[in-house]
Amino acid sequence: MITAQQVKELREKTGAGMMDCKKVLTETDGDMEKATELLRERGITKAAKKSSRIAAEGLVDSYVSEDGKVGAVVEINAETDFVAQNTDFKQFVKDVVKQIALNNPKDVEELLAQPSIAEEGKTVQEALTNKIATIGENMTIRRFARYESENGLVASYIHGEGKIGVLVEMENADIELAKDVCMQIAAAKPEYLSREDVPQERVDKEMEILKIQAMNEGKPEAIAEKMVQGRIGKFYGEICLVEQDFVKNPDMKIKQLLESKGAKVIRFARFEKGEGIEKKEENFAEEVAKQIKG
Repeated sequence: MITAQQVKELREKTGAGMMDCKKVLTETDGDMEKATELLRERGITKAAKKSSRIAAEGLVDSYVSEDGKVGAVVEINAETDFVAQNTDFKQFVKDVVKQIALNNPKDVEELLAQPSIAEEGKTVQEALTNKIATIGENMTIRRFARYESENGLVASYIHGEGKIGVLVEMENADIELAKDVCMQIAAAKPEYLSREDVPQERVDKEMEILKIQAMNEGKPEAIAEKMVQGRIGKFYGEICLVEQDFVKNPDMKIKQLLESKGAKVIRFARFEKGEGIEKKEENFAEEVAKQIKG
């Protein structure tokens, strides 16, 4: 049986109507991913991505060495936005991201076990535990990325006071170009560097959906296949950095921008605070009822 919560979740995820959501959920036995694909195939929604509602609070911050050779970006989550404005919390995030850049931990577990560079005699885990006790709210070091460049430079960009953080490694680039690329990544949300990096499975699935959409428009299969070849370019243009239109000059692709400067993007990371974390929805009516019942 399909529940109202499932219908609500699919509506928030895709923007489709309630009856459409209920219908495809019934047809797919409640499988959210298959239901989303079915909606797209029928042209009811173009949503390919999960709901963009940001659930967790906290900060994303970055650090780059003075010589531009080493950099890091980190996301540290907290329970409320109030903590993100706390001076002690902000300083802790800055200390942690600098520690990552300088000490090169391989993962969060190793980072937590390292001696803190900011609090003598404590590990990062102990420093974190101390902050939790002092501020009075749970905190988590969720993820980080660290780049070290031998032949190029590392640059970063923080948007919206810690809402989005970008780290990029480039070759044959100056800091101005690197900053433009960072801002492009922050604004346009590429998932991959180039089309060669996109998993074939994802390309195949997208082409299948595009073909079904075209055939649902009444096009013969042969025509539909030709239409897919034209439309798949738009797909790459959305998810691949070098295929995207340059936000500062939409008449130019990022690929063209880089070629004009003789520059190359080696890799990038983009963290958006709380992305992919489901926030617990409080039902205040139920909460009050429970308190009344004692």
